[in-house]
Amino acid sequence: MNSSDISATTLVADLVSAYPEMVSFLAERKLHCIVCGEPVWGTIGELARDKHFTAEQTEYLIVEIQTAISKRDQ
Repeated sequence: MNSSDISATTLVADLVSAYPEMVSFLAERKLHCIVCGEPVWGTIGELARDKHFTAEQTEYLIVEIQTAISKRDQ
């Protein structure tokens, strides 16, 4: 999975499997994606929506994730 593959429809489990550091990245944004040691079910967009992120906030979150992954891969 490349940073450009990340979108609101990306499964949280796939994201944290490919990039374990995203667990703390998301937690810093109040998006807790691990429950009982397992990734939450659903997509990044669903996780954000459950935490009352607006569409614009979700889009910004996706850009932040992509940027963090791109910097890591450099």
